[in-house]
Amino acid sequence: MMPRPEYPRPMLRRRRWVNLNGRWEFGAGDPPRFDGRIQVPFCPESARSGIGEIVGDVAWYRRSFDAPEAEVLLLHFGAVDYRATVWVNGVEVAAHEGGHTPFSADITRAVRERGNELVVRAEDPLRDRTIPRGKQFWEPEPEGIFYTPTTGIWQTVWLEPLPARHLRRLRLRPDLDSGSLAFEVGAEGRVELVARLDGRVAGTWSGLAGSGTLRLDPVVAWHPDSPRLYDLEVRLEGGDSVAAHFGLRSIATEGGQVLLNGERFVQRLVLDQGYFPDGLLTAPSDAALRRDIRLARALGFNGVRKHQKAEDPRWLYWADRLGFLVWSEAPSFHRHSPEAEHRLAAEWAEIVRRDEGHPAVVTWVVGNESFGLGDVDAGVRSAYLDRLRDLTDSLDGTRPVVTNDGWEHARSDLCTVHDYSPPEVLAKRYRTLDGALRGEGDHAAFDPGQAYTGQPVLVSEFGGLRIAGSGGWGWLDVPDAAQLASAYRELVEALMGPGPVEGFCYTQLADVQQERNGLLTADRRPKVAPELISAATGTRKRDR
Repeated sequence: MMPRPEYPRPMLRRRRWVNLNGRWEFGAGDPPRFDGRIQVPFCPESARSGIGEIVGDVAWYRRSFDAPEAEVLLLHFGAVDYRATVWVNGVEVAAHEGGHTPFSADITRAVRERGNELVVRAEDPLRDRTIPRGKQFWEPEPEGIFYTPTTGIWQTVWLEPLPARHLRRLRLRPDLDSGSLAFEVGAEGRVELVARLDGRVAGTWSGLAGSGTLRLDPVVAWHPDSPRLYDLEVRLEGGDSVAAHFGLRSIATEGGQVLLNGERFVQRLVLDQGYFPDGLLTAPSDAALRRDIRLARALGFNGVRKHQKAEDPRWLYWADRLGFLVWSEAPSFHRHSPEAEHRLAAEWAEIVRRDEGHPAVVTWVVGNESFGLGDVDAGVRSAYLDRLRDLTDSLDGTRPVVTNDGWEHARSDLCTVHDYSPPEVLAKRYRTLDGALRGEGDHAAFDPGQAYTGQPVLVSEFGGLRIAGSGGWGWLDVPDAAQLASAYRELVEALMGPGPVEGFCYTQLADVQQERNGLLTADRRPKVAPELISAATGTRKRDR
């Protein structure tokens, strides 16, 4: 059975496509020797790839394919970590840098009808900490808060046959207040857009491709408790058609609170690393991505902070469908340099462009705990984070931006702090704003020259409960599984008492390798009855 057979790009869907996942020839090093086999899209470090070990800084892939009939044929890669070069029949057709983002190549002129050769070279220098690595460790063995790295292809590879005149780009900007959808269609000629809600037409638009606005009737908001989505079809006259979806929702901050659709909303998030025991960054199936969200919802959480990873778009699709808020976070570099700044900014821009259409995404996070910036002058750090924030606003501008989750914020729309203290300390510290801004440890909430200006305060990492004797490590220990739920409740109640805290993110959803502080085991088995955790997660916020 072909791995990951589902259509990989949920925000621009077509019926005709060819999945190139499955068995490829594989080799490592330069020059290549294709003496192995690998199961794409799983990285060689993962068990599901059929290799299960670090293969070095350079990986090579090769396979043959027959070209489907098409006037234009595109070759797509969901993600290749980190630097990819692609050849078809000996012709270089693509070069891309960035381990978390998609890229494509027009291979029309390079292919023949049958027996085409596709070769991919992936370069990912293990010890290069200026690359946006996220939680991938730069040593052979995982350690501390860092995990086994990913090299090469780790998302779906596929072909897309197209007519000569086709839709190249679709950008959607839903607006709840006006009940409309602003759009940009990249194509030549006349297009027709049809929006449907529950199968019924809710709005149409036709005219020349470009920018426009489609009025909606009825106007129905997207919300975690009611994740209503509009389906959209875009047809190009005499040629192509694509399908997408969108949701109407607003997210804003005002008076120290987060407003979802104009009303105060307490975010009860869980930290999710997005690692799987046998696939690492790649989920074994689409169903596994959906199951992670359903499990988190069963634990009472209304959203997730996807930590140091730009997740598979299929996971975002399920977040939209199931009603699950998402904080999207840039994978950090871990050694500062001008090149590191450039690499992260370029990759982050691609992430924002890819994911801005998902209603589930409600916050952009451009930095975490000064990763890669801890030894940099505070002024230099703040200036760089401000540039990332400005870049994000220029690309989107509809969502809050967190500049340095945990501490040492620059200009930030939310004040987020990390605190792994026990409940009695949390209960005292978070009764006042001064206590919240002090947080845990020696890191100030804001860098020198920056200041708190009334932003909502959220404790975006806390807890980390580990059952004693379960191996690995955690932030706080409990004696056994029977006491895990009560210890979790004490932590949540400590934060939700009177005071400035407007939401939280608990560490974490599932165990990852040596980290054993998940509410689920690494293979997604609950450590305690989910309903006990859910009841505590929903502890009512007591106003100050």
